[in-house]
Amino acid sequence: MKSKKSDYILIADSGSTKTSWALLSVNDNSVERFLSPGINPFYQDSNAINYLLNDLDFNGKEPGRVFFYGAGCVGKTQLALVSDALSIKFRKAQVEVESDLLGAARSLCGHESGIAAILGTGSNSCYYNGSNIIENVSPLGYILGDEGSGAVLGRKLLGDILKKQLPDNICKAFYEQYNLSSTTIIENVYRKPFPNRYLAKFTYFISEHIDNKSINGLVKSSFEDFFVRNISLYSTAHKHTIHFTGSVAWIFREILALAADESGFELGKVESDPIEGLLRYHINY
Repeated sequence: MKSKKSDYILIADSGSTKTSWALLSVNDNSVERFLSPGINPFYQDSNAINYLLNDLDFNGKEPGRVFFYGAGCVGKTQLALVSDALSIKFRKAQVEVESDLLGAARSLCGHESGIAAILGTGSNSCYYNGSNIIENVSPLGYILGDEGSGAVLGRKLLGDILKKQLPDNICKAFYEQYNLSSTTIIENVYRKPFPNRYLAKFTYFISEHIDNKSINGLVKSSFEDFFVRNISLYSTAHKHTIHFTGSVAWIFREILALAADESGFELGKVESDPIEGLLRYHINY
């Protein structure tokens, strides 16, 4: 029997690299989870987004409501781009598109006020009053900002490798693992699509060599930059614990805790993915 549209709520958290989908049954709160490539309207046009959505299949189940939280969903043009694509894909559903930052805040803080931050491919942060984002220090992207993000960690690593600023054994291990020339790296960073994704993938190498003093210091200094250049600018930051979500925050959570403490802030929740918190939020909505 075909499900009624009101039987399911579809929740998505999308970064530049991947989208996590959770199909929630309103009847018994059971959840089915799916993954797809990231959707970011700053980097993708309507054709690219529609192409990605067309490949999605939720086992034939049609959601009645869709809540999409996405990187790059911050202006009328970007919100409309994603909303229109989702409305075409899910013609019978009520669609709501919000920023990934609001998704992080709802996931980490629920209906309470607090400071919520993202450390994934990119980085971002906000002061959230339990309903809405009240303050946001612009992350500025991986060239001008995005301190502590996977893209910036990768950018710093590659720059230090290419300019021989890291120990010889680290440089040797990098070239043995990736077999990349400087020309190939520069082409991927400056000429190919999604340079932020390309840079962020080198966090895997960083995590494998995190016991090296230089690599550890690279991560810690980038996290300290995040606290100084972002969190410290919120007037209420020292009154709240600072909550984090994202793969980079999770993988390097011990270093993140140390950087928070040395920067004078109290670390709160650290979660790898906002989707579980968003499920809790919408179940109790």
